Amino acid sequence: MTLKLTKPIVFFDLETTGINIAKDRVVEISILKVFPNGNKESKTWLVNPEVEIPKEASDIHGITNEKVVTEPTFKELASQINEMIADADLAGFNSNRFDIPLLAEELLRAGIDFDMNNRKAVDVQTIFHKKEQRTLSAGYKFYCGKDLEGAHSAEADTNATYEILLAQVDKYDDLENTVEALSEFSTHGKRADFAGFVLYNDDDQEIFSFGKYKGRTVEEVLKENPGYNAWIQNADFPLYTKKVLREIKERMSKSKTDSMTDEEKLQALQQKFNLR
Repeated sequence: MTLKLTKPIVFFDLETTGINIAKDRVVEISILKVFPNGNKESKTWLVNPEVEIPKEASDIHGITNEKVVTEPTFKELASQINEMIADADLAGFNSNRFDIPLLAEELLRAGIDFDMNNRKAVDVQTIFHKKEQRTLSAGYKFYCGKDLEGAHSAEADTNATYEILLAQVDKYDDLENTVEALSEFSTHGKRADFAGFVLYNDDDQEIFSFGKYKGRTVEEVLKENPGYNAWIQNADFPLYTKKVLREIKERMSKSKTDSMTDEEKLQALQQKFNLR
C-alpha cells in the first residue's frame, strides 16, 4: 500500500520541554518527507531549547540538558526545517493538537511566517482513536504487528506513525486514500488557530471560543471593542492565535477601504496626515 499523493507529505514528531504550546520548547525534531513518486527524505535534529529541560520531561524522552547543551538552537535550524516542510502537507500522531501548534510557535518565534494555507494536516492519532481507541505503541502493535522499540524518541515515533497510516489506509476500505480525505477524517473540528481560541461557526465566520465574547464573531467584537485585540496581543496567548487575529483585523481594514469612495479615501488620508 502506498499513499496517493499529489504533493509531498511530511510526517514529523517533536520531543519537548513540556506540553504548554505557547511556552515550551522543542528538544528534538524528526522529519520524514514522502514524495508522490514514493521517494523519502528524512532528518532528525537534537535541539538546544535555551531553557532548562524539566526532569519529568527527560524521564519520558531521555533527553537531558547535558545532551543538548552543544546542539543548535531552534532558531539556528528554523530555515532548514521550514525549507523541508514548505511545499508539503503535514502529518503526525496527535499533531493537530500538539506538534503542529508547537512547531508553528517555534517558527514564528524564529521570525518565519508559518501558516496552514494551501496545505492539509493528517492526524494519525485521530484516525486511530476514531477506529480503535488506542495509544501509539498499541496502534503500532495492532496495525503493524510489531513492538515499538525506542518509543518516545522522535525518530522511532515518526517512522511508526508513517507505517501506521499506511496500514490504516490498507485496512479500512471506507478510508479514502487521499491527503484531503485523511485530513478531513482526522480533524476534530474546524479551528482558525491551532489552540482553539478562535473557531469557525456554521457560516464559516471566525468566532471566539472563550471569555466574555465566547460564541460571538471576531469581526463583531473587534468593531465593538477594538481594545480586546490589543489585550490579546499583549497577553500570554500563542503567537499563531495573535497572528490569526491580526490577519482578521487587516482583512476588516482592507474591506472597509475597498468599500470607500475615492473622496472618502482621500479624506481618510488627509486626516491621517494631519494627525501626524
